[in-house]
Amino acid sequence: MNSNINDYLIKKGGEILSHLGVKEKYIEEAETTIIFAIIFIIAFAIMEAGYRILHFIIKKIVRHKEYLFLSQMLNGKRLRAVTSIISPIIMDVMIQLFFDDRQTLLYYSERVVWIYFIVCFVSGTNAILNAVGDSAFTNSKYHDRPIKGFIQISKIVVYIIATIIIISIITDKSPVYLIGGLGAFAAVLMLIAKDSIMGFVGGFLLLENDMIRLGDWIEMPGTSINGNVFDISLTIVKVRNWDNTIATIPPYTLINSSFINWRGMNECGGRRIARGYIIKIDNIKPCNEELLAKLKKMDKALAEYIDRKIEQGKKGKTANTSNPEGLVNGTIDTNAGLFRAYAEMYLQRHPLIRKDMLMMVRTLAPDGNGLPIQFYCFTTTTDWNDYESIQAEIMEHFAYVMPQFELFPFQNSGARETVISGLLEGQYPIEHIDGLPYKTIK
Repeated sequence: MNSNINDYLIKKGGEILSHLGVKEKYIEEAETTIIFAIIFIIAFAIMEAGYRILHFIIKKIVRHKEYLFLSQMLNGKRLRAVTSIISPIIMDVMIQLFFDDRQTLLYYSERVVWIYFIVCFVSGTNAILNAVGDSAFTNSKYHDRPIKGFIQISKIVVYIIATIIIISIITDKSPVYLIGGLGAFAAVLMLIAKDSIMGFVGGFLLLENDMIRLGDWIEMPGTSINGNVFDISLTIVKVRNWDNTIATIPPYTLINSSFINWRGMNECGGRRIARGYIIKIDNIKPCNEELLAKLKKMDKALAEYIDRKIEQGKKGKTANTSNPEGLVNGTIDTNAGLFRAYAEMYLQRHPLIRKDMLMMVRTLAPDGNGLPIQFYCFTTTTDWNDYESIQAEIMEHFAYVMPQFELFPFQNSGARETVISGLLEGQYPIEHIDGLPYKTIK
């Protein structure tokens, strides 16, 4: 059937060319050229029709319901790249129809069409991958995921497979035969493109192990890198530092070196405060009745705590973690212990401190400056600006309250303190001296 149609069309085409004055020796070449032109026109016409039909259907669907992937496919020339695969398929069918009796022409024509098919397939696959990446980035559920790196990996795999197939078509060799010869090529490639390959492997490991995501705050000790990640690819990671400078890091540097990712802090919803003061040891003393009476007037919760501790003492109970009546971490034996108790109660009452996360007021190992006391807790927000405000408010409050417990933080003396000391030694009236420590003048 196909042979009869082919013979009929060629015969009629030859007659038309003869009437047009084409010499007999050129008729066959002219027929071949015209047939190829017809094949191309028909193939591209069907492709264009397929594109328009598919474009119309997708627009109808998107109007009724928003599908991110379909919307992204309408952007640019992505849909046209996908439908371009129709034309080589039509070409191959028609070439077999018209040239089934010309084996040499059929052989080379089919190989050219198959190479064109592979090119269209790669172009369409890239368009789909780009649409997937853009739709995932637009989706709030996946916007922080390093989709770009996975898209690049997929593209590289597609390019490698397409290249092997095209070479096998040109050389008329099996793809398995070509893959077997890649071993020696890979060894040479390792020497020539060592850095690029290391970057590729490093980027793949970062993505596979979910070590960083878009928007992560990372910090590399010993470098100036400290900021948010705003771009991740297989070969480079871009970080916008807090001073708005941009740092670019090869992925293998992050793999080979240690870095801090603050994502866990954001995910848990609490940011740690671990600040403190160094108390002068010679200010630490037992609590007498006068000091306790004064401090009971300062804070109602502290007054209740002191009364309860006194009652516990009369009953012979000790304040420790095994005793549920221990209330908080602190004692009324010394002014430092009482201050620790007050500080922990203050943190427990603070509306912007998380109660479900670790909270304590502790002393650290003494040093030459005094006894360090640390306030350890977590804020209810991870926003940097809010966190700093909360931390500053807490530290300022404790700095103000400490002298009421007759405790004073260590501070290196400077020129002002030297001048004040000289004035005091010279019997200068104390009420005329500015800058004396708080509560010095009673």
